[in-house]
Amino acid sequence: MLETGDPWEPYQLLDPFGRPVEPVRVYFKDLLAGPYSPLTPRSYGMDFLRWWRFLWAFEIEWDRATRVDARDFTLWMKLADKPLRVHWRHRGKDPSEIPAPSRTGRPAPGTPNPVTGKPTIGAKYAPTTWAHCETALRTFYDWHLDNNSGSLLVNPFPLDCSRHRGRRRPSAQGKQGRPGERANAHHNPMDEFQTDQKGRYRPKVPKRIPRRIPEDKYTEVFASLRSHRDRALLAFWVSNGARAKELLSPKQGDAKVGQQTIGVIRKGTEDYQELPANLDAFVWLRLYQEEAWKKGVPQGRHQPLWWTLRRPWRPLEYDAARMMFKRAQGLLGSNWTLHDLRHTATFLMLDDPDMPPVYVQHILGHKHLSTLDIYNRPSKDDVIAAGLAFHARQEQKRQNPAPVVPSPAYNSDSLNILFGRQPS
Repeated sequence: MLETGDPWEPYQLLDPFGRPVEPVRVYFKDLLAGPYSPLTPRSYGMDFLRWWRFLWAFEIEWDRATRVDARDFTLWMKLADKPLRVHWRHRGKDPSEIPAPSRTGRPAPGTPNPVTGKPTIGAKYAPTTWAHCETALRTFYDWHLDNNSGSLLVNPFPLDCSRHRGRRRPSAQGKQGRPGERANAHHNPMDEFQTDQKGRYRPKVPKRIPRRIPEDKYTEVFASLRSHRDRALLAFWVSNGARAKELLSPKQGDAKVGQQTIGVIRKGTEDYQELPANLDAFVWLRLYQEEAWKKGVPQGRHQPLWWTLRRPWRPLEYDAARMMFKRAQGLLGSNWTLHDLRHTATFLMLDDPDMPPVYVQHILGHKHLSTLDIYNRPSKDDVIAAGLAFHARQEQKRQNPAPVVPSPAYNSDSLNILFGRQPS
């Protein structure tokens, strides 16, 4: 993949001879004309690069690929190891000259982190990567089939026929539908509609449970930061729930201390929105600005809010912010991400009974209120803590049994009156 810097064609997929792959280039133009982010071609391009490398290895033309080839490609993604990324210091060297990476003190790939419990990046492709690749390639071939491009006869990445209309499938109540019955014929209007069509080679993607950073661990990470800029960034991320890249978009005039808000450009919609933040974030921001302006950082309402810490001054980018947060966790040995700060902020807002969820939805920039349902699912730590608390209560009951309450007895006077006996 080549980043061109041209807004009309920001990314190109090159063949081994350095020439742009024409069917991908045309498809990228169609993506840019649609309601997609400029980074969508890059995301799709990484999937196309894997597929084209597979085609080049077996000398298969892109428009001659069959469903057998797509099946073999899916199996390869399931079983093969991901290629190792070469450090920029060793690019262009012979593989024998590149030293093996040291993993001293690091958990093995794919194993849970001992601090956070989150799995580390594994050596195999994740199911989310397979699913994204399958979706990108299926839509790519569908587009070319609709436009009669190349010599395509079928889409190599078909839909699962068992999910098409006219097939026998369970209804919403769990009963078998009749052949030829329309989709969702017995759908409960209180339930959400389920997607009927799914790719044949699309894997099952496990549902992710958002993780929050515990308060004590967050304090340790915050204490390891080296600059007021980094402290201000973390204070904003954990208080207003903005996405990592959204918080890097404000200008200096967008931080309104008197109103205690900061304006960001929303991902996807590109809308401008002001978000509330706590007072500590603005205190750290002011300390950072005073320090940066004395060093010569550009000052002005229309200048970027966040800058690099060293000359030449450049606006802070996402990769630099990500590495800053990663270095801050070095001594702790954790592997939280910047997006976990957004989850932490969401949990803090939802834990407040006086904070209506619809306001949290608006602050997060979610389209539907139902997207907050993922925060109602208990995490692994919550389940373990609840289970241990249950066993502790049971042990407490065994060690301190409740006193035996005497069984109630009938009143003797009432019995005498009932049976006509003389009181003794």
